[in-house]
Amino acid sequence: MKVSELTGDALDWAVDKVLNLNTPYNSWGQVGKVPAYSTDWAIGGPIIEREGVSLEYALDPEKWCACIMADQEVYGQTALIAAMRCYVESKLGDEIWVPPDLQGELI
Repeated sequence: MKVSELTGDALDWAVDKVLNLNTPYNSWGQVGKVPAYSTDWAIGGPIIEREGVSLEYALDPEKWCACIMADQEVYGQTALIAAMRCYVESKLGDEIWVPPDLQGELI
């Protein structure tokens, strides 16, 4: 799956994998207690600061843009979504395997 399309539980699961926390996940589409990295600033914010993720609002295509390296731009509907996509992409590349039950979380 393309990291640029991850959202919700699928994105939070991917961040959890990058952090190597491996929160339990079962085949019924239920994620254990994966933190809400992409929606809670108290959880996602420290990653942004630690990794040096830059954020800015892009008028075209009216989304947030995040980057860690100057040549890497990742977009999202919110600053946290963009930042977490950017973080995952910087560590795992632009495509990753996502459990089938979480693939419904893609946009």
